[in-house]
Amino acid sequence: MKKRFDDLKGQGLEWNPPTLQSANQPRVTMDGRSTIMLSANNYLNLTNHPRVVQAMIDATKKYGAGSGSVRAIAGTMDIHLEAESKVAEFKQVEASLIYSAGYTANVGLIPSLVQGKQDVIISDELNHGSIIDGVRLTKAQRAVYSHNDMNALEMVLNDYSDSDRKLIITDGVFSMDGDIAPLDEISSLAEEHGAMVYVDDCHGEGVLGEGGAGIVDHFKLQGKVDFEVGSFSKALGVQGGIVAGSEEVRTHALNHSRSWLLSGSQPPGVAAAQKAAVEVLMNEPEHHAKLWENTNYFKKELESLGFDTGVSETPIIPVMCGDSSVAKGLSNEMMNDGVMAGAIVFPMVAKDKARVRTQMSAGLTREDLDEVLLIFESAGNKVGLI
Repeated sequence: MKKRFDDLKGQGLEWNPPTLQSANQPRVTMDGRSTIMLSANNYLNLTNHPRVVQAMIDATKKYGAGSGSVRAIAGTMDIHLEAESKVAEFKQVEASLIYSAGYTANVGLIPSLVQGKQDVIISDELNHGSIIDGVRLTKAQRAVYSHNDMNALEMVLNDYSDSDRKLIITDGVFSMDGDIAPLDEISSLAEEHGAMVYVDDCHGEGVLGEGGAGIVDHFKLQGKVDFEVGSFSKALGVQGGIVAGSEEVRTHALNHSRSWLLSGSQPPGVAAAQKAAVEVLMNEPEHHAKLWENTNYFKKELESLGFDTGVSETPIIPVMCGDSSVAKGLSNEMMNDGVMAGAIVFPMVAKDKARVRTQMSAGLTREDLDEVLLIFESAGNKVGLI
């Protein structure tokens, strides 16, 4: 282990995460300093919403700190079922099942959907690592298509036309670039070729669709996407994974997904906060509107300064740097001036695709954004990026 870590350190690839001494909100205390947070998934600033926090407090007092069991045996509480019912209503589907995390949803559900070499999983080349891990746990054949390339996807579908089961998997919003999968075209190709569609919408919930219902709603594909996976730990501000779809999907996942069957159930306070967060999103649309107001303003102003924001279409706004040393230098300069915006470098992205990734929040004020833009301009000049 020491040798492997020393190798990482020698390449400058080790993780040294900063420490928060406050809630993860737009302005935080990080490593003892006041810092503007641009690296959180807390898009709607719901982690501190009074209704969400109070729901957690009340449920913890009523039910205790933990559930005491896996859900399949004795750990399912009424508050878990209420949260799942609310998610299904939010997603406009028949049912949902809540996992311990988005990661466990992917590594648990994907292997249950295929059986062997007679089946094929067809995956976008930039899919999240949790999807890749889930695929690796299967015995199915595997095919990868070029990112968001529908001609490439169609070619793969033709190549595997004789497979018993064809499962197309894509992220909804891609977490490094902030672009959106063409789910409408994927769905059409799937229907034409008799394939199932599986979308990981972790970064689309609370962001895309009417009021933040997600990518399926964004393209009005309710009933045409077989498996919709999501996360409470992004825009919904809590913790946990989501599988949404038909009642049959829920029943299948509940009976066959090992990561659900073998994991202790969510603490009741978390389940109550999950339900409350969805209710806030459904009943207070101003959070979603403010997120997009901030996104559109910040992206436009960054580009006017001369920064390249890549192919972003969402509140994930990368500042493309190319070289890893430039990205790290830009991030360090930003941190020195009180802004947390992390460098994303190889091997997380290709060697010539390093960037500083920013993520917008509905909680950021216009004054916050203008302050950040001034710091970006100064830092960008210092590292020679603009």
